[in-house]
Amino acid sequence: MNFETVSLTRTGEVATLTITAPKSALGPLFWQEMPQALTQLQGVRALVVRGKEQFSVGLDVKATAAGLEGALGNRARFRALVAPMHASIEGLARLPFPVIAAVDGWCIGAGLELALACDLRLGSAAARFSLPEVRLGIVADLGGLQRLPRLVGQGWARQLALTGEPLDAATARQIGLVTELHDTPEQLYARAAELAGRLAGLPAAALEGTKRVLNAELPHQDSLMMAVDWNADHMTPEALASVLKR
Repeated sequence: MNFETVSLTRTGEVATLTITAPKSALGPLFWQEMPQALTQLQGVRALVVRGKEQFSVGLDVKATAAGLEGALGNRARFRALVAPMHASIEGLARLPFPVIAAVDGWCIGAGLELALACDLRLGSAAARFSLPEVRLGIVADLGGLQRLPRLVGQGWARQLALTGEPLDAATARQIGLVTELHDTPEQLYARAAELAGRLAGLPAAALEGTKRVLNAELPHQDSLMMAVDWNADHMTPEALASVLKR
């Protein structure tokens, strides 16, 4: 399929999803196309998500304004408006293989919530992060308030969400919002592709099971048993032999 706001490229079992909308702004067409793009990943073992010029300046407010105006004061309409946005971000989070966000430049609002739905976040030295919704008089409603505390802790999550102030790349690395920084966009994208290739070479069932356990919001003992049950259902003789060789 051909899309206007995203593009998909593939090298072997590694795919790259690039946000191609101007300034990587996320408007209504993006939210329509993103879930469709996710259905085109059959046979993929790892995915890199990036922007064409920068990661994303967030929601395209002008393009979304008409729908928002008609939904004000009406929960059913507002939920219907947000539903494709949730389908995009939650669909990305539920992919059974590793997803790497390669962040260069601005990663704002809905763009940050998109990055938070990925498993790993790598950044360039020029990366900047912001969750500015509170400054606009709204509440971030695409998963940022749920995922940020689990990733960076309540302190930094509240700092970002309640002040709306931007975060530079070095601070993002310090608090664990990104795990690696690279000097240039070229180095960032090369590293993301290399890491995705290595992940694609690992056992798919083990990666999927690990993601499922990490993403499950369960009590400790239930989470333990979830991991045990996954191994009971999916461990192969080859995996057992590999373990015994260690």
